[in-house]
Amino acid sequence: MDPIIRLAEERDLPSLGRLGAQLVRAHHGFDRARFMAPHPDVEEGYAWFLGTQLEEADVVIYVAELDGEVIGYAYAGLEPMSWKELRDPAGFIHDLLVEPPHRGRGIATRLLEAAAAWLEEHGAPRVMLWTAEENPAAQRLFQRAGFRRTMIEMTRERRS
Repeated sequence: MDPIIRLAEERDLPSLGRLGAQLVRAHHGFDRARFMAPHPDVEEGYAWFLGTQLEEADVVIYVAELDGEVIGYAYAGLEPMSWKELRDPAGFIHDLLVEPPHRGRGIATRLLEAAAAWLEEHGAPRVMLWTAEENPAAQRLFQRAGFRRTMIEMTRERRS
């Protein structure tokens, strides 16, 4: 059975917090110096944060639901022109995650395309995203979806 891709609702917040916490833990595992450490209440914190985004007019959150369980999500929003980033207005996909047992079935692609379509329908002239250097599977997914590399983030920790 294929999951249903639908707009997130308030009832989804506990699942979104759980999934968002997986993103925090994975990124921290990629690079402990660069990414925030998962605090003991990271699930509740991420659920709270995404809850603040549900009613924003320039934001969308989609979930993938299978047999009544949320197994993935995409969080995206419209971003204004940024002199800091040297870019015009854009749509930005902030989060994309599918539970590990459900990966490889096209669910992430469906979530990605739903979020990108929403951004474009709401005026985004381009859709952007970031992906961790240590996440080649995500990079392949994004390249297959037509994304191209445009920037490389480099980080240096404070020297003692």
